[in-house]
Amino acid sequence: MTLSSGTEVNLKQIAQDCGLFSNAEISVVTDNIDNLKNSYNGKTLINIYNYMLIHATEPDVIMHLIRCLDMYRDSSSLEFLVDILLLKNANSAEPEIREKYVNVRVMCAKAIANQKNTDVVSSLLYCLNNKDENYRVRLACADALGRIGDRFAVAPLIDVVTDEDEKSVYLRESAVSALGLLGDSRAIDPLVSILETKKGIMDKFSFLKERAIEALSKMGFHDNERVFKALKNSLMDESSQVRINAIEALMDSEHPKAYETIKECLENDANVEVRKNAMIALYNISDRSILDEVINSPNYPDLLKMEAVAIIEEYENDDEDYEDD
Repeated sequence: MTLSSGTEVNLKQIAQDCGLFSNAEISVVTDNIDNLKNSYNGKTLINIYNYMLIHATEPDVIMHLIRCLDMYRDSSSLEFLVDILLLKNANSAEPEIREKYVNVRVMCAKAIANQKNTDVVSSLLYCLNNKDENYRVRLACADALGRIGDRFAVAPLIDVVTDEDEKSVYLRESAVSALGLLGDSRAIDPLVSILETKKGIMDKFSFLKERAIEALSKMGFHDNERVFKALKNSLMDESSQVRINAIEALMDSEHPKAYETIKECLENDANVEVRKNAMIALYNISDRSILDEVINSPNYPDLLKMEAVAIIEEYENDDEDYEDD
């Protein structure tokens, strides 16, 4: 590793003055680090942080330095952040220390993602694909891959999503969300397959379905009939939240049959909250007529009628006042 500027002696002295190599209280060290802003700025300050990041051993101090570097997001810090992410010696015998190092690495993945540099994709994939790795670190890496955006991450993320032997459902959810951010059409079929899988409402799998619908919505699918059919079938899912997510996705899809499909849900769903979301979606797709229909028809419950009136009072009346002005 090399530092971009400054002499080793000066940087070492500054670190010593901050108490980095002593048994000083963590709060004292972090306060001293913060006070460096009064004496240095720009590249010099980044270089100091980089040096201290290499040599710091206390997890709380490392986390503080990561926060400091994340404010600048300078490319010179990237290799040091990656080295910390790939720590192999963070398995302390003390559970508290192990957990702190997990927090350090999770924060590191977030700071790496903020730099939007595709050169780090292989390192993130290394952690993601290591099933012996802490699941929180893997989650953070999946999220980072989605935020960075790189086509080479798509296939490995799909592998995680489709791996039914993956122990962490949360990781599969994060990989699904990352695919939604990447927006690659290769992910459509695996995401639809999740929706087509039959699982009970009490199964954590319902959350995976919610994320899959959100991802598909971000990717756009108005001309994909398999996606439309999967979403339509999701309106009969046991989970009300899955049904609500499907309504929102259909609303944004611009599919020619979206309106009539959501209308069926408004008329027939047993859950008032789902019907309310269907009504709002139809209002967003078309106009006030759906609200008037709900208010005037005996086929809708009072709670739905009250919501329709509230929407008219909040939005329609505001529009009329705007036109009068």
